[in-house]
Amino acid sequence: MRGWLAVVSVTLGIFTIVTTEILPIGLLTRIGSSFTVTDGAAGLMMTMPGFLAAASAPVVTAATARVDRRLVLCVLTALLAAANFLAAAAPDYWLVLVSRVLVGIVIGGFWSIGAGIAERLVAPASVGRATAVIFSAVPLGSVVGVPAGTFVGGAAGWRTAFVVMGALTVGVLIMLLLFLPPLPAHRTVRLSVLRGTLRGVDTRFALLLTFLVVLAHFGTYTYVTPFLEQVTGAGPTRITVFLLVYGAAGIVGNFAGGAVVGRHPRAVFGLAAGLIAAATLLLPVLGRGPVGAVVLLTVWGVAYGAVPVCSQTWFTRAAPGAPEAASVLFTASFQATISTGALVGGLVVDRGSPSTAMVVGGVTAALVVVALWARPRKQLRRP
Repeated sequence: MRGWLAVVSVTLGIFTIVTTEILPIGLLTRIGSSFTVTDGAAGLMMTMPGFLAAASAPVVTAATARVDRRLVLCVLTALLAAANFLAAAAPDYWLVLVSRVLVGIVIGGFWSIGAGIAERLVAPASVGRATAVIFSAVPLGSVVGVPAGTFVGGAAGWRTAFVVMGALTVGVLIMLLLFLPPLPAHRTVRLSVLRGTLRGVDTRFALLLTFLVVLAHFGTYTYVTPFLEQVTGAGPTRITVFLLVYGAAGIVGNFAGGAVVGRHPRAVFGLAAGLIAAATLLLPVLGRGPVGAVVLLTVWGVAYGAVPVCSQTWFTRAAPGAPEAASVLFTASFQATISTGALVGGLVVDRGSPSTAMVVGGVTAALVVVALWARPRKQLRRP
């Protein structure tokens, strides 16, 4: 029971991280208007954490290689709480960005350790279920976290949303202190191992697929709130409902993709990318009304829900002898591309419109399908 309580604590830790990272998506226009910055400039709140997470994933993992993992996770959780409170109290926009830098450091360090910690918390027969529980925090952050944050931001102001997240993070820290057992470091990930893993052709192809699909998604999803406001004409309450529907679809996609990606990694990845491309390309046309928008957001949510498990599967099978290194590369590449997507999407939105960003993202997602089709069919090794 104590082991499962520890699993739940880590899951809630990742939930708070995911929610904090993508919380600005639902509050983008409110935060931007309070500091009189453009939607594209406000998108830096999504850009900063990803780049810092990509850099901190290998650095924090290597620097703390001999430190008890319980201590590392608790320190990172405390840092996340401080980042949320700093954002809530920030008098200037640059302090909000500083808080997002802290969030990025937490993401890189916590994810790289927490993603593979289940085997040290529960019996071997339960490791698979425990890992699934931990990774369920990703879609739950979209289903519960972002819509709830958007609702709180609309009802009591965006600063209140960050205060609530800070308080929730403090609660998670207490749970980690109570339930997480001592976890002395017993597997060290050296930078030389990461460099060696990167030389593999399969690893580089996994990087390409991840870059394209995450670039397409976050180059568009980061600015879905301005799109729904300007094109669909939705108000705050309806946008909250739309984001809730999207997140629920993401949970379905996460578990559906996870159930079959082990047998058909190429087909599942290609289908997910193709559905993202179709949804984003059709949104400027069919998303002008609420019905078309919610249908396409549902398709989009199901498709993107399968992407993290697809990407992680490709990385793990590309480096079956170095699972920890594969986890670090997965985290770093995913987070770096989140930032790149938000940055590119912001430039497109500021120079064009949210509809233009949707079209550019759809074309980018379609390139994943092309890459999978063009590469000679090869059976990925199981880890």
